[in-house]
Amino acid sequence: MKNIFIVFVLFYQTSVAQNSKGTDPLIKGIKENVEYLASDKLEGRRTGTAGEKLAYEYIEKQFKKAGLKPAGDNGTYIQSFEVNDGKKLTPATLFGINNTHLKLYEDWFPLSYSKNGSFEYTYSKTAKYKVTLLQVDLAAAMQESKTNPHFDLDGYLHTAISEAAKDGIEAVVFYNSSTIDDGLQYDAKDKQEISVIPAVYIKYPAYKKYFEENTDDKTIKIVVASQLSKRTGHNVVGYINNNAPSTIVLGAHYDHLGYGEDHNSLYTGHTPMIHNGADDNASGTAALIELAKWANDKNVRYKNYNYLFIAFSGEELGLYGSKYFTENPTVDLKKINYMINMDMLGRLNDSTHSITIGGYGTSPAWEEIIDVKNTFFKIKVDSSGSGPSDHTSFYRKDIPVLFFFTGTHSDYHKPSDDADKINYKGIRSIITYIQKIIASTDAKSKLTFTKTREANMGKSSFKVSMGIMPDYTFSGEGVLVDGVSENRPAEKAGVKTGDIILQLGEHKVSDVQTYMQALNKFNKGESTKVKLLRGKEEIFVDLTF
Repeated sequence: MKNIFIVFVLFYQTSVAQNSKGTDPLIKGIKENVEYLASDKLEGRRTGTAGEKLAYEYIEKQFKKAGLKPAGDNGTYIQSFEVNDGKKLTPATLFGINNTHLKLYEDWFPLSYSKNGSFEYTYSKTAKYKVTLLQVDLAAAMQESKTNPHFDLDGYLHTAISEAAKDGIEAVVFYNSSTIDDGLQYDAKDKQEISVIPAVYIKYPAYKKYFEENTDDKTIKIVVASQLSKRTGHNVVGYINNNAPSTIVLGAHYDHLGYGEDHNSLYTGHTPMIHNGADDNASGTAALIELAKWANDKNVRYKNYNYLFIAFSGEELGLYGSKYFTENPTVDLKKINYMINMDMLGRLNDSTHSITIGGYGTSPAWEEIIDVKNTFFKIKVDSSGSGPSDHTSFYRKDIPVLFFFTGTHSDYHKPSDDADKINYKGIRSIITYIQKIIASTDAKSKLTFTKTREANMGKSSFKVSMGIMPDYTFSGEGVLVDGVSENRPAEKAGVKTGDIILQLGEHKVSDVQTYMQALNKFNKGESTKVKLLRGKEEIFVDLTF
């Protein structure tokens, strides 16, 4: 162990000398990787797009150059997986008034939970027709919502639609004549219960023009046509086979936000802009590529373990790629020693050298291996094995993990996260540290796994928590429980991994968003009933926050 440390000290000193001359090949490689992956040409590497394809083809090429063997699907480096993209409106969707078609989204849109269907209605001032189209002004509802913080607009809309259907109405048109913003928009990922009849929203300027100001005879035709939408993501998987009994996994996600189409951007402008994601996570992907070259270099190769390198996609959508891999592994998960995840390594502070290492509590060995009093890094350890990145998927399979992260910043999830802001020497120093960890574990037996507390997935504004980890990749109705924290309300109430949460008290849960909205209705110490789907059986449990 002492000799290994001396080798790394010499390696680091040599690198510093090279850095001062600008000749360090490792920094050159890191920079080339980041600058390509974070270039406008890749349009933000959104999962399932042409930009993602350019990215995974580049990573695949680098893995080949490093001498890694393919470990994806059917003898390739690529492992494909489906991402449920919610719903999409087909070109058949229309709102026509006589010979004029209103502009979709600009003038009108179906409610996200509208029933598919075609409706035609002719209005005449002189003839009597059965009223089958109901027009509902939301002005009064918006006034109530302004004074009542508990007002549920979706609940109001659902009730209005249901009551209209009971009266023989065949379609409902909502509009808002007030100046209070109702916040309505078409949400492709909405999983609320589908309405019993078609229901659409027309923006007030269009409603005023075609309905209030124009009282002439008119034929109205409404067609709502939506269908499920899916896209394909791609992990890139390379392998070094040392014919060892166990394998070390190194991973980083390479996908990012594209133009922010998935509504996970913090950009507040109105003009669509490319989110290049230089730090998040071209930086970690660049480190992954350079570690692959190093691990397969015959001069430094450690052979007591095999090595699996995985560049994940779909992380920004909810850990899709890593979860898919751990559910469909190309190596035996029971033979994985540990997993190191690198996500956002590009903003190391030159004065503090502060870095967070997560997963510290997932094996007792990490306390011996990770020197928290390191003279170069200011190391902050987080014991939890779960968190908002891909190591969580491996931790859930009882695999020790480490998560390297240099912290958030003002460019996080914004178009300004560009390559010119990356600290390349900082990434290089982290790579060297990870190399030291790999060298340290080469002489050790397979690490022991330890279960840890659950981490908060980012900052939370909630007054209460159930203590569950939602499965963000779940495409059904409700929230699939992917993990339950010890000694938290959910565990005490008897909630189990694999349960689907359908309702909290009187609040229906259709997805993670409505689950979080429901949580905000409760205070600490309050009790409620939770409706669960366990297998095919609906059950209720009593839970106290």
